[in-house]
Amino acid sequence: MSFYKTFNPLAHTSWASAAPVCIALVISLSGCSLIPGLSGPARPQPAALQSVSGDVVAKQAWVSRVGAVNFPLDASVVGTSVFVAGSDGSVSSIDARTGADMWRASAGAPISAGVGSDGKTAAVVTQANDVVAFADGREIWRQKLNAQVYTSPFVAGGRVFVLAADRSVNAFDGQTGRKLWTQQRPNEPLVLKQSGVLTAVGDTLVVGLSGRLAGLNPANGSVRWEAPIASPRGVNDVERLVDLVGRVSRDGDVVCARAFQAAVGCVNTVRGALLWTKPANGSQGIHGDDRRLYGTEADGTVQAWSRVDGERAWTTDVLRYRSLTAPLVVGRSVAVGDFAGIVHLLSRENGSLLNRLNTDGSAIAAAPVLAGNTLVVVTRNGGIYGFVPE
Repeated sequence: MSFYKTFNPLAHTSWASAAPVCIALVISLSGCSLIPGLSGPARPQPAALQSVSGDVVAKQAWVSRVGAVNFPLDASVVGTSVFVAGSDGSVSSIDARTGADMWRASAGAPISAGVGSDGKTAAVVTQANDVVAFADGREIWRQKLNAQVYTSPFVAGGRVFVLAADRSVNAFDGQTGRKLWTQQRPNEPLVLKQSGVLTAVGDTLVVGLSGRLAGLNPANGSVRWEAPIASPRGVNDVERLVDLVGRVSRDGDVVCARAFQAAVGCVNTVRGALLWTKPANGSQGIHGDDRRLYGTEADGTVQAWSRVDGERAWTTDVLRYRSLTAPLVVGRSVAVGDFAGIVHLLSRENGSLLNRLNTDGSAIAAAPVLAGNTLVVVTRNGGIYGFVPE
């Protein structure tokens, strides 16, 4: 019987609320229970909203809904289709041009991770550790895992890949659900109850394992290379916790990622070589363009680093303590969501505030995504909002 612990940084919870840290002992299929009386220090007050330049103008084009979102949701984009899910098991494919449903389905149980899709097959994982796959709104298979999952499945090449909390990577046939292989790594004392890294570059499956990026052969799961972005430090399990968090930024063969509250770094995925790493204290993933990387730090500052060498380009504290999501580069802007349901648009050049977009007042539940010409955000209350430039 395998034992591992999960640590929940409650990254999307308002800094203004008193929320306990969730540390649980997970045994086989058991869930996470809060430890009574365990709470963090008093939260600093979120920065007041400042005036914006209005240099970038966008309008709400449509709004849709899904079930309330209380898990680490990743909205998946394929062309102009957006795949989202709610904690109640609801899964939806939405046309980002109009906000209309393309299909809706149910996983039949609360969801712990999702959604991954290649446009044909969409996959989620339930709290009962079932991987559930859909095609055109119809369930086509489900498979049981031995561990909980917090990272959205990755669907590519006719296969569904799943990174579990026990550091195992599983591959399934996308049409039948037949298990193709499992790559099991040594368990760590703690793992984050948060979305990790699972993507592909060319014919290499790129996975975050502890503080390392690893390149796997998608045909059989064998390890091609590993590159450390951060190493464990400290004297206890919490201080030594090191894990890579989604989202990542890819430019050609180079993938850049964040190690939870430790560092950001870039890896050449052809050679499996670490290009650079810099200390950084954030819990959300990063995004970037061909010149810079952008990230939100634990205290709500937003930073930009040079993609070439990691040197800091700019930093701004106008959104401090607003519990920010991972960023999205969109046009001239960097979009980040906050605990109040606001999407802030900052300048890619200097971090100045260009505009803000309002939703339903509940926290933005997932990093914003871009589908065609539409910026799509999902809130904790299940609101799905599409914004387009004017």
